[in-house]
Amino acid sequence: MKKIKFLLYAVLCLNLVELNAQQDLSKLSWSKVANSMPEEWYSTEQAVQIADAVLAYQTEIGGWTKNTGFHKKINQKEMAKVRKSGIGATFDNGATVTEMRYLAKIYKFHEDAKYKEAFLKAFNYILEAQYDNGGWPQFYPVRPSKSVSYSGCITFNDNAYVNVMYLLKDIYENNPCFAALNLDNKVRQQARTAFDKGVKCILDTQIVVDGKKTVWCAQHDQYTLKPAKARAYELPSFSGAESVNIALLLMSIDNPTSDIIASVKGAVEWFDTHKIADMKYERYRDEKGERNARLIPAAGVNVWARFYDLETGKPFFCDRDGVKRSSIDDLGKERRGGYSWYTSSPEKVLKTYSKWIKKNHL
Repeated sequence: MKKIKFLLYAVLCLNLVELNAQQDLSKLSWSKVANSMPEEWYSTEQAVQIADAVLAYQTEIGGWTKNTGFHKKINQKEMAKVRKSGIGATFDNGATVTEMRYLAKIYKFHEDAKYKEAFLKAFNYILEAQYDNGGWPQFYPVRPSKSVSYSGCITFNDNAYVNVMYLLKDIYENNPCFAALNLDNKVRQQARTAFDKGVKCILDTQIVVDGKKTVWCAQHDQYTLKPAKARAYELPSFSGAESVNIALLLMSIDNPTSDIIASVKGAVEWFDTHKIADMKYERYRDEKGERNARLIPAAGVNVWARFYDLETGKPFFCDRDGVKRSSIDDLGKERRGGYSWYTSSPEKVLKTYSKWIKKNHL
């Protein structure tokens, strides 16, 4: 028995040594490190070192720049250029929200006030960046370059808006992921107010055709709330991709209002009627090793285009010239293989819908 206890103690000690050893994170994305490491890892010195890097690069206004691998060696000269350029902080590509969630994980094991202060500074950034109409831009302050004027649009693209909304929802619901921060009632109420404004903006931007609610564009004008253009190949449209997580967010709300119910039903009907049946989207490397993509027959499989024309309701595709094309095959190889033109993600909306109907006795 003593021998068994000794062996168990030895294994435990070995595990603790391995846990505290510097792990090779170089092949992992920042999102993976921030969100999906074993919980115990966030107690390690390595995790703390990364958290301190996160603090060092928090902008004065409170958010963070995008595509920064805080778990890797950061090029300080490049970061200095970014700061000087006026690009500012953003919600694009998971920025700011990811850093806030990471700091909350670190604070659970290391209750150092600096991590909570940075979290609250970022929370105030979210409140400041929110428009009076309830939406959020992609960047705040808005990027000064005319070539990226769409950075001021209300941005659903790449789930920027939805990521902020789920963060606010977790805060006001006192989700366990933020329990260690012991956020006061004022912060939670501010989060609830911002969330409710965000919901209203979602309802107000939903595209209505002949009196019927449909889905959303990837971005909407911050003044008119109408579908807006982003990059040259991202024209105003019905979005078969970005609309998915908007609908799922609305379905996650307890005791939905009649307006939310009508919004969800309209989106689900649109997804159901715009599916492309018995087809599969395939992205692959061709004989030259170059990226390519195609749509191929596949029984029982449904896909949706990323963009649908606002007038015809039909899928369209664009090269960098911004000219609409009716088929992915009409695109040059660079855009055909270098962008995601179809998605199967609306299947999740359709599957969730029946459970949502039952849950809310509709």
